[in-house]
Amino acid sequence: MKPRLIITCLLATSLVGCTTAEEPMEESVIESSESVVSEESVIEEELDTALTVIAEGLMIPWSIEKHGDIFYITEREGHIVEIENDIVVRQEVQLNKTLSIAAEAGLMGFVLAPEFEETKQAFAYYTYEGETGPTNRIVILKLDDGVWEEEQVLLDNIPSGSFHHGGRLKIGPDGKLYATTGDATSPDLAQKLDSLAGKILRMNQDGTIPDDNPFSNSYIYSYGHRNPQGMVWLADGTMYASEHGNSANDEINRINPGENYGWPVIEGKEEQTQMVSPLFTSGFSETWAPSGMATDEKRLYVAGLRGNAVFVFDLEREDAAAHLTEFGRIRDVFVEDGFLYFITNNRDGRGMPSTADDQLYRIGLNELD
Repeated sequence: MKPRLIITCLLATSLVGCTTAEEPMEESVIESSESVVSEESVIEEELDTALTVIAEGLMIPWSIEKHGDIFYITEREGHIVEIENDIVVRQEVQLNKTLSIAAEAGLMGFVLAPEFEETKQAFAYYTYEGETGPTNRIVILKLDDGVWEEEQVLLDNIPSGSFHHGGRLKIGPDGKLYATTGDATSPDLAQKLDSLAGKILRMNQDGTIPDDNPFSNSYIYSYGHRNPQGMVWLADGTMYASEHGNSANDEINRINPGENYGWPVIEGKEEQTQMVSPLFTSGFSETWAPSGMATDEKRLYVAGLRGNAVFVFDLEREDAAAHLTEFGRIRDVFVEDGFLYFITNNRDGRGMPSTADDQLYRIGLNELD
């Protein structure tokens, strides 16, 4: 594919002429093990915070990670895309289990190890076809000569199902590895402390259970979640998570260890003793389908799938606003050095992809004021 210049003012109209979700997908513009120059719009130096396309032709991307100037993006179908100096390469991922093709499943959460420069290791969350159906596991991957290989299983047999896999991985400010898990379409499991479904999990980076977890000899950090897909921390250690509600009533929660966030007993603004109601909720009449999260300390930036937006939650004013509403489904966001990066998810079977989808974008945070 030849590189071409994209004028920023045309980006919003580039989605015209999209195919429906039921039509055959366009083949990826990135061939396996083949690098191409990504499309990037650069107009004038003084407008460098304007919207820019970093990469296109991604196939159902899920997580954004960045090491120096290099991006690593998981694709749900089982690849990791490396983007460096405008060169985009789809890297092979060798897993020990057959990747599940269940709806919403696949290679999802991904976070580089703190010592990645030396170890070339990362943590990943994926769904595989187990003996009794789809099952989730958390593993260590190692990058060697452009290929990622499953090196170690940290946690296996996380309940899965036809939907609601959770899947987000993050390393907290305490150095622990956190994971979100869905209720595996069995809502009652979210309330059961002997099940890993419908939870936020916390573990040491070697897969062992931290001594200071809220429940003895348990990975569970918080429970009563339906399908959480985003996590982020402020500099003071305050933790937030995003969660899909039941049709509506999506949630942004402030997470504290050992607390019960109510699903399926309460949802949205409902309250009950010893259960936590959300900091923000979409209510009964609106759906965000929130996924990945990022922060600049004053605001939370949350990717919206069905909401087709990046939702910005102001922590001081306690209000919310939808931005970047013309790009379809958005799966993950990443904030660094005054910029917001986000990936679309229009090829996940529920969107209306353009020929360039899915894409990684960058925009200055000041453009969202």
